[in-house]
Amino acid sequence: MEWNAVLQAALAVLLAYVLFLAGLVFYARRHPEILSLADALRLGPDLLRLIRRLAADRTLPRRTRIILGALVVYLVLPVDLVPDVLPVIGYADDVVLIALALRAVVRSAGQGALERHWPGSDGGLRAVRALAGLADPGADDARRNTE
Repeated sequence: MEWNAVLQAALAVLLAYVLFLAGLVFYARRHPEILSLADALRLGPDLLRLIRRLAADRTLPRRTRIILGALVVYLVLPVDLVPDVLPVIGYADDVVLIALALRAVVRSAGQGALERHWPGSDGGLRAVRALAGLADPGADDARRNTE
């Protein structure tokens, strides 16, 4: 009986990851200038490493580490605001919560902490900046060059 619950949880996590990847692939195909397909496929694991690195950084404010800890606890717990058994929208609350937590953490810790701890590519960093509601530092230069 216990293995059944573990298997269901593992399948739910796998389904969430597949839906996350499908959304990223769709976004990468529509916006190749922001995120390449390879960056999109690596974004999930890179985000997990970023969260771990930020949470372990003792130089960051305690509030930042508490937000990250609460995010991890929420994602691990089987209880969600919107049940994960609902197709697509069941995982939407998780994605929105991750975006809100990243926005709060990056604004609290600063862009320097994000850049220092980001383990992935520049394209992935641009996507995380966009997710956190930050402007890409190179975007103003690129916009000036095209005008």
